[in-house]
Amino acid sequence: MKTPRSFWLLAVITVMLSAMHLPAAEEIPLFTSKARILFQGDSITDGNRGRSADPNHILGHGYAFIIAAQYGAALPERQLTFMNRGISGNTVSDLAKRWQKETIDLKPDVLSILIGVNDLGKNVPADEYEKQYDALLTQTTAAVPNTRLVLCEPFGLPSGKKKEEWAAYYPELQKRQAIVAKLAVKHRAILVPLQKPFEEASKNVPAEYWIWDGVHPTYSGHQLIADAWVKAVRGN
Repeated sequence: MKTPRSFWLLAVITVMLSAMHLPAAEEIPLFTSKARILFQGDSITDGNRGRSADPNHILGHGYAFIIAAQYGAALPERQLTFMNRGISGNTVSDLAKRWQKETIDLKPDVLSILIGVNDLGKNVPADEYEKQYDALLTQTTAAVPNTRLVLCEPFGLPSGKKKEEWAAYYPELQKRQAIVAKLAVKHRAILVPLQKPFEEASKNVPAEYWIWDGVHPTYSGHQLIADAWVKAVRGN
């Protein structure tokens, strides 16, 4: 018995619709219509981003790109704007020097910050790190009161050059993690825990698979950050 043409036409349409299906993305209430989402920080956020308007490179190749790609494709009708202003090597004091132009003037609806490993690496005392970070957040909430803050926990693993110094390094890193958690409560920010996801992931494979030098994530590590970010921002 010959298959009707209508059957094949329906099959072709079904395949085309399946190919057009948008990537799965769970709802994020903060991503309202025309929301502006800004990622700030150091090299982990920078991700070798472009410094021009070229949309092919503007967000870099890290977790910010992963989040923006997923939700930009899944929610095109909301016309979300994702911005990356991370700069490699930055400390909190470096952020402060460029904060007006590269954060406040951009008027983000969602502001995500990941900063701290360079402060530790450059021996900025923990109390000074807290003082400067607190002042930055106070300035932000005063200037852009409706922005939703997302504070990402600085993290690391005993891999690469950090392996031999981990015993001394990790307690200092934990101090900075505690400070970020404290500031998140004070400024009513969303906290993104990152140390635990990396530690859990490295139970099954070497730490280098996720963070090659103890500080900078691999592409797989950036996916862990993106997953943790989305989970925290969704309130899971």
